[in-house]
Amino acid sequence: MSLFLPLTLPNGAVIPNRLAKAAMEENMADADHAPSDELIRLYRAWGQGGAGLVITGNVMIDARAMTGPAGVVLENDRHLDRFRTWAHTARAGSTQIWMQINHPGRQMPASLGRETLAPSAIPLDLGRQSKMFPVPRAMTAADIADVQQRFVNTARLAERAGFTGVEIHAAHGYLLSQFLSPLANHRTDQWGGSLENRARLLLDIVRDTRAAVRPAFSVAVKLNSADFQRGGFSPEDARSVVRMLGGLGVDLVELSGGSYEAPAMMGTARDERTLAREAYFLDFAREIKTVATMPLMVTGGIRRRAVAEKVIDSSIAMAGMATALAIEPDLPKRWKQGHDDAPALKPIGWKNKALASAAHMAAVRYQMVRLASGRPTRPLVSPLMAFIRAQLTGRRQARAYRAWMVNGAPPWKAGDTAAGMTMCPLGGKA
Repeated sequence: MSLFLPLTLPNGAVIPNRLAKAAMEENMADADHAPSDELIRLYRAWGQGGAGLVITGNVMIDARAMTGPAGVVLENDRHLDRFRTWAHTARAGSTQIWMQINHPGRQMPASLGRETLAPSAIPLDLGRQSKMFPVPRAMTAADIADVQQRFVNTARLAERAGFTGVEIHAAHGYLLSQFLSPLANHRTDQWGGSLENRARLLLDIVRDTRAAVRPAFSVAVKLNSADFQRGGFSPEDARSVVRMLGGLGVDLVELSGGSYEAPAMMGTARDERTLAREAYFLDFAREIKTVATMPLMVTGGIRRRAVAEKVIDSSIAMAGMATALAIEPDLPKRWKQGHDDAPALKPIGWKNKALASAAHMAAVRYQMVRLASGRPTRPLVSPLMAFIRAQLTGRRQARAYRAWMVNGAPPWKAGDTAAGMTMCPLGGKA
């Protein structure tokens, strides 16, 4: 099947082709954590690059819960005009533009100085890097209800801003993924124990979001195909959750994998036996396809046209690319013109997988910063240099975030719904 055939989603929305720009954490918010001019320029490049679907990096549902210090926050309509500009710019090339909405749970860096929440008070196990994340507080029922409402609120605001859909992030070890994982979720109440209970929060958020937005507004879910940790969220669990999502009006499920503890989405994992090297979640997607009633998208390691075609020929609806489009934002357009570009970063052979993942994401973000400033990318940038720059930038951004929370962050309250590089081991992988 051609990469350039349109895809009609269950809600009737049409994606012009089968190539998606997958989410990458940009950390390019302005001083009020709204979309900056640099972020908008970056999405102009992607919007005009030929991908049928563009998915933003993390947009946070709560200013108190951030994956990185310079992330975008959408919890009220205070800066909605900036979000409208962002959406309009990204849609200039007739692409679909979806906002990825997220809560980090325990994967919020300690440098940001905030209490972290999680299903259970279980800290991240990152070896010597574990101290970079605080021990989380186990969430109360009120905390869970607040998070559920915030996801729905942000989705509704995204629709008002002109985005054509949202992707609810339930992968990569963030909060909803933590609820799904038996390693992170030791609860004994209605949100813990059985997979049905561990999936309850995700399913309730999806159900409420679908009811809160127009039918033509797409609702997608990003889900781990596996945690790539023994005893964690398994491929069998993923199959079951996809089956549960089947009757809830989900328009697409993106399959990825891993977490900060086992960064499979970067091409590394603790259990290397379960990880292939290119399009490395495709085998899992083929299995999950047997129970899926909605289109599936596979993201991870795709940079060659032949690999993207292999994904689509496997009856997977969409092929998602991240790093390749940070290097060459018009790669889909070039493939359509007959070129066979296969952009790649300089390989990283570090033994410490967490630091290697951080260096990889730092090199990716280095490309995004250059694109946002109108400069050509440099895929052969030294990973060490990019990593050091990211750490220095992250320290400055963390200080600015802490000051903003004290002096500038507007309070969020339920009434607003009606109205309106980092220090983490992965560098803020979206």
